[in-house]
Amino acid sequence: MSRDALKTLYHPFAAGIVEPPGAGQRYLFLGAEAGQRAPDGFQAEIHSVQPLRSLFRALEAARLQVTPVIEGEEYDGALILCGKHKGQNEDRIAEALRRVREGGLIVVAGGKEDGIQSLRKRIAQFEFGGDHTPKYHGVAFWFQRPANIAEAAKALSARSVRVEDRFTATPGMFSHDRVDAASEMLAARIPADFKGHAADFGAGWGYLSVMLAEHAPGLKGVDLFEADYDALEAARANIAENCPNVPTRFFWSDLTSEQPRDHYDLIVMNPPFHEGHAADHGLGAAMIRMAAKALKVGGRLMLVANRGLPYEPVLSEAFKESGEISRNARFKVLWGRR
Repeated sequence: MSRDALKTLYHPFAAGIVEPPGAGQRYLFLGAEAGQRAPDGFQAEIHSVQPLRSLFRALEAARLQVTPVIEGEEYDGALILCGKHKGQNEDRIAEALRRVREGGLIVVAGGKEDGIQSLRKRIAQFEFGGDHTPKYHGVAFWFQRPANIAEAAKALSARSVRVEDRFTATPGMFSHDRVDAASEMLAARIPADFKGHAADFGAGWGYLSVMLAEHAPGLKGVDLFEADYDALEAARANIAENCPNVPTRFFWSDLTSEQPRDHYDLIVMNPPFHEGHAADHGLGAAMIRMAAKALKVGGRLMLVANRGLPYEPVLSEAFKESGEISRNARFKVLWGRR
């Protein structure tokens, strides 16, 4: 079942408020998700963009045209499905302004949890015109791409952030403007005497992999697995900047369903516990089980998690041995040995 924001996005076309695009037109769909067919009369060819691996695979399974990054220009219009990151939502509007031809229609939709009302007010400051309508607990708004977009595109574009003057990340990535406290806690406990091949499950923009390289000089190589294509590319750049001599490989992967082909001596992990908007510690549990499959016999998993997340039974079930290394007021560092 699609989330309501996707139905909200198509509502102006389905209700006849906005004329749907005809055959021969090309529409860009940023933040695309599967689960909702375009309404009757919507005949444009849709080019979907989705950097999250699980959502990308769902679009592929629905036989929709999809890429992880934006390709092409001079589109006749754009659809933008908002997420929970303000900077990412604004950046997608900036990209639509650049990629859509003058006069093309840009439609944006999201729910209250996406900050759609504040985003609509922000865009209204540029006086693009257009209109809006509430529906399905969200809001859709639209406007025609103006002739002069330089100022708006610049103001709305996401700006890269330097973290500790050595890492680069952008809005939309997990903890894009600081080192996550949980990851920092895990990094401090990486064994300095580790020798072998490691993997970073849910690598984000690469912090834990860099810490592995710095704390464990016997590291033979590290494979980075990340579901967010943009974060993985940031990790590639951060590894090149901070530890260019460490053998690395990068895998755009959904670790809840795509099993790594190799096996490792050590896996480090700060698993996510949100899928889109919903809290779901089952994501972390699935990644723990995948780590057990991806470790060599005797290999070790080290993970950090919020104190309240019940990962201990999963570790006990999936590993020969498991336990806790440390905890503080917010987090705990756990381990499992295959």
